[in-house]
Amino acid sequence: MKRKLLTRRQFVFSALVGTPAAAVADSIWIEPDWLNVRRIRLTRNPPRHRFVHLTDIHHKGDRAYFEKVVNEINKLAPDFVCFTGDLIEEAKFLVESLELLKKIRAPLYGCPGNHDYWAHVEFDEIAEAFASTGGAWLMDGQAKTKDGNVTINGAATMNPPSIVPDPQTKNIMLIHYPEWVEKLEPHRFDVVLAGHTHGGQVRVPGYGALVLPWGTGKYDLGMFKTEAGPLYVSSGVGWFALNVRFCCRPEIVLFEM
Repeated sequence: MKRKLLTRRQFVFSALVGTPAAAVADSIWIEPDWLNVRRIRLTRNPPRHRFVHLTDIHHKGDRAYFEKVVNEINKLAPDFVCFTGDLIEEAKFLVESLELLKKIRAPLYGCPGNHDYWAHVEFDEIAEAFASTGGAWLMDGQAKTKDGNVTINGAATMNPPSIVPDPQTKNIMLIHYPEWVEKLEPHRFDVVLAGHTHGGQVRVPGYGALVLPWGTGKYDLGMFKTEAGPLYVSSGVGWFALNVRFCCRPEIVLFEM
């Protein structure tokens, strides 16, 4: 009888069930750079727009991993890319992070996260890099995609935004803190994208995240129905505090709308 080979995921799951030591190994050596490409369709009709959600890079000098993320985005050939904050933690990594971001072969739209402020960098440099891709760095502002059919709205993250969606186009809202989705009412968007939580980085099956940052509220990871429209909270691609992940792989998300 031909032996059935285990997939990587099945092997990891079997190992985790078998021994706590394997769980530790998974959280330190396997999941932190095991990038997941998630796909979400927002329409039942044939999609007109394909875009990637990228968030929480927290670049600390791991160029090879960052390049891997950029390459995966380029393989998806999106119409544009939406970034929801936390590019870096330290100013010394800004130049390299912008160099790598500019290798994305699609317009890049984004808003800052709290760590971008804490790094004390000039946002003008970031804005120039995003503009060079054909996109925009949005500080409580709006920008239309090249075809004029989608309005990207972005929050500056210092205060809850007061942005009115364009009723003549599809509207995407970029926020860093997921809980701020409750501050967007009475306005409604086609989709709201957020990061910040990293999904908790460590999640216990049947329980969820062990620790979550402020600004999360009840929106820790995944898709949520809200009064402001569907909200997606990504686990992000980078890490904060400790480079560990368990049942919470880093991800980029391809949306079809």
